[in-house]
Amino acid sequence: MPVEFRPSPRPTVGVEWEFALVDRTTRDLSNSASELFDAVHQGEGSGVDEAKLHKELLRNTVEVVTGVCEDVPEAVADLAGTMRVVRRTARAMGVDLYAAGTHPFAEWSVQLLTPGHRYEELINRTQWWGRQMLIWGLHVHVGLAERSHVLPIVSSLLNHFPHLQALSASSPLWSGTDTGYASNRAMMFQQLPTAGLPFQFTTWAEYEAFVDDHFRTGVIEHLNDIRWDIRPSPGLGTVEMRICDGVPNLREVAALTALTQCLVVDLDRRLRAGEEVPTMPPWYVQENKWRAARYGLDAEVILDAAGNERLVTDDLHDLLERLTPLSRELGCEHELSSVADIPKVGASYQRQRRVLAETDGDLMAVVDSVVAELDD
Repeated sequence: MPVEFRPSPRPTVGVEWEFALVDRTTRDLSNSASELFDAVHQGEGSGVDEAKLHKELLRNTVEVVTGVCEDVPEAVADLAGTMRVVRRTARAMGVDLYAAGTHPFAEWSVQLLTPGHRYEELINRTQWWGRQMLIWGLHVHVGLAERSHVLPIVSSLLNHFPHLQALSASSPLWSGTDTGYASNRAMMFQQLPTAGLPFQFTTWAEYEAFVDDHFRTGVIEHLNDIRWDIRPSPGLGTVEMRICDGVPNLREVAALTALTQCLVVDLDRRLRAGEEVPTMPPWYVQENKWRAARYGLDAEVILDAAGNERLVTDDLHDLLERLTPLSRELGCEHELSSVADIPKVGASYQRQRRVLAETDGDLMAVVDSVVAELDD
C-alpha cells in the first residue's frame, strides 16, 4: 500500500499540547470537554479557530494545537493566544487546565468516553488497558523535505529518547500512589496495540509494507492508529515526536519544542551531507526508555551501539552546546537555552514530589501546584 509523504519545504513546527480538565473545588477530573468546546466556539470575539482545539479519547481532555509555524517563537505565540481564551472560558465554568502526564488521584472508572466510532472501537478492542488511559502528553511536529530522510531520522532520534523523556517526566503519581517512576505515563501508554517504540525501518518501502500488513489484517483502520513514540506523519510532511509527558507550563513547552526541532534539523543536514546518522540496537533503545521512565534526570543512559553509558544530564549539557549554533540559525536560541533550566529547578515529577513531601501527602496540593504553573 503506497503511503504518500507530502514534503515540507522548510523545517516548520507544529505543537499539540494536551490538558486534563480539573474541577476548581474538588481538584478531581471533570468530564466537561464538550461544554468547554461549545463555550469557546460560541463566545463572542473568541477568535479561536476550531482546528486549534481538539477532542480526545476521554471527555476530561482537550488538546490545544498550533497551525503550521515557521519557527518556535511563532508556535509559542500561537499556543499562548489560544490558551488565553480557553483558560478564561474554563474558569467561568469552574474548571482549570491541568498539564501533567497523569493525575494524582483520579479514578478511571468514572471517566466518560468522547462519542465517536474510532474511540468506541479503541475501547472495545483494548478493554481494561484502554479504559486506564488517564494520560496526557506533548507532541511536536517538524517538517521534512525529503521522504528518504524520514525513517533514518526517526531511528536516530531514538538515541535521544531518554533525554526528552527525562526532561518532560511528569507522571510519578497514579490513583493516590507514588509509582516510583518519573514517568508512569510512558509505561502505561505502551500497553496499547501499535503504541510504544517504533520499528527501525531503513527505507520507505519497508514502512509501506508494514502499513499494508496492518491494514490488511485489521490491526489499524487509520494511519494514525500507529501510535509510536516517534512516528512519520505523512499527510503533514513531518516527523512527530510523541515522547514527552504532559508539560505544565509554556516555558518548558518552548524548550522541548526547540530541542526537538534542532535535533531533527541537525540529523536532516547530516543526511544531506552524506553522513550515516547514528542508531542503536533496539534492545538498548528499549532499556533507555525504561531507565528514563524509572529514574528521570537521574538515569544513566546508553549512548551508542558500543554500549557506552553516561548520566543523562551530563550528556544533555554537551548536546545543548553542540546544537546552540543551529538554534541561532533557526531562531530558537533562547528557547533551547532554557532546556538547561529544567534540571536546575527539577523536572515536573520532582516538583510534584516536593509538594507532596512539603504538604504531608496532600494530593490536592499537587494538583494545585501543577495548575498554578500555567501562570509562570
